Amino acid sequence: MSKRILVILSEHGYWGEELIGPLETFDQAGYQVDFATPTGKRAHALPPSMDPEYIDPPLGKSVTSQEVADKVKALEATTRLDNPLSIAEMLPERPYYASPNFLREMEAYYKARDARVEELTDTYDAVLIVGGSGPIVDLANNERVHDIILGFHGSSKPIGAECYGVACLAFARDWENRKSIIWGKRVTGHCKEYDYKDGTGFLGTDFNMGPPPYPLEYILRDATGPDGAYIGNFGKETSVIVDFPFITGRSTPDSYLTGQKMVEVLEKGLTRFGW
Repeated sequence: MSKRILVILSEHGYWGEELIGPLETFDQAGYQVDFATPTGKRAHALPPSMDPEYIDPPLGKSVTSQEVADKVKALEATTRLDNPLSIAEMLPERPYYASPNFLREMEAYYKARDARVEELTDTYDAVLIVGGSGPIVDLANNERVHDIILGFHGSSKPIGAECYGVACLAFARDWENRKSIIWGKRVTGHCKEYDYKDGTGFLGTDFNMGPPPYPLEYILRDATGPDGAYIGNFGKETSVIVDFPFITGRSTPDSYLTGQKMVEVLEKGLTRFGW
């Protein structure tokens, strides 16, 4: 039977190639792909990711080819990303400790969460979190997204993440010990050298954050602990790390390879790559 993939997108902008690369690969493999966003709003590509003349400041060159820009624009012009699943409707919200009926609400939360997560992991063979600046806003610290990740992790199903989407893995933690699920694992993600000094922006707002609100590399180094590792591969054209169940891609040039390695994990049982 065909594999089925859940792709999570930010409502504040995804980087075009970081969706196109894995999506083309999944399509070629004959996989069914469903999209989900935090509240069910349609996701859109960040404008620079559709502009081959946009110069990435840290790299001093364009990171979007005309071919990829055309593919992203073509996808944006279709209805394929319309009507995504709503993560807010998909999973319950963890109650505040200050809630007047906290114990009963927590019992209800766990019951509903476990049932929904079981449905998701029964339905989907893998999950992918697409990168871009948008995940900084509505995915990285989204507890419902964390619950999805924890559910796939508990079911030993592949979890892919790209660029700033990898932050979701660092923050997905068991509520009791607060230890990241990538503790002891090898991952890659946006290098400190690739951070903007200015211009970190998002769709749906005029806010220019300047540099990113956090250096992702530092977070990943801390989250993987002394027995794991952040592997940036700075200076190398690509950086994709497979340390099952995680498949992580550093940035835009790694998009197609991330998709390819997710397919290899699903089809060939790949458990280690890039380290």
